Amino acid sequence: MEYITAEEKELLEAELANRHQADSQITDRIAKARELGDLKENAEYHAAREDKGMNQAKIKMIEEKLATAVVADPADTPDGMVFLGSMVKLRDTDTDDEDLYKLVGESSGRFDMEYLEVTSGSNLGQSLFKAKVGETIRVDLPQGARTFEIVEILD
Repeated sequence: MEYITAEEKELLEAELANRHQADSQITDRIAKARELGDLKENAEYHAAREDKGMNQAKIKMIEEKLATAVVADPADTPDGMVFLGSMVKLRDTDTDDEDLYKLVGESSGRFDMEYLEVTSGSNLGQSLFKAKVGETIRVDLPQGARTFEIVEILD
């Protein structure tokens, strides 16, 4: 079972709608390419067929995710506990550096925000899940074990 935020669900639904719209446009491209004749050496036809296959695979993946994901309700979370959608200020106990992190179900892939996204399935995300302010968590990262103190939960 995978948890996602309500915002992530809306983004997935919007992407699914866009993918369905693109699918009909790709079908039109295939039909026009067929009209050009010889399919064996018709690059546009083969490119459109490949695009359709990739788009349909993505549609299936999004539909499966939406069907199986559980939307986390922040109202069900006790105050002062890190949960999906929580923004957390962490202090690295070795360096005293403080950074903002947001616990998400699925990363947006954006790196231009004032915080870093941490997926709930990652080592850091699993360590953060249900932690409280003042707790110290140990995380096994690719660079080695790190220890963080949870300074603040910003909602």
